[in-house]
Amino acid sequence: MVNIKRWFRHAFMLPWRWRVLFPKNALIDIEEAIKHSEHQHCGELRFAVENALALGKVWNGISARQRAVEMFSDLQVWDTEENSGVLIYLLLADREVHIVADRGIAKRVEQAEWDAVAEAMQKEYQQGDFLRGSLQGIERITMLLATHFPPGENNLNELSNKPVIVKR
Repeated sequence: MVNIKRWFRHAFMLPWRWRVLFPKNALIDIEEAIKHSEHQHCGELRFAVENALALGKVWNGISARQRAVEMFSDLQVWDTEENSGVLIYLLLADREVHIVADRGIAKRVEQAEWDAVAEAMQKEYQQGDFLRGSLQGIERITMLLATHFPPGENNLNELSNKPVIVKR
């Protein structure tokens, strides 16, 4: 069954809303935080923000979590030597954050830990501080990855550190 309220949120989400919440300087700060993070572990982080889903996806009941998994694939976060990719995905219309980890990481870090990081980020976002929530989330992910996946000798940067703005 279609959630009409959700459909309207996606239909009427302003296409430039992400620019208000993530201005150019914030995106640069997030990119730098990811770069700094990846020096401390052998994981690869991607950060993606999507305003709203295409209305057909909403109509078909695609959840924010399902979309995060889809974006994990579309952005090729899985395509790392050690299966060590992590996607931070924010769907603005649903006000949800999801963290998807590749199988190499999922073997050692429980989904509950990722969900706790996402929840903490959402709390900051609810207070209107999107940069702080993002940077704190990256910091918490860094601590988890540094504990379980310390950097190796050849700690290559396999994925772009630049945040992705997903446009429909």
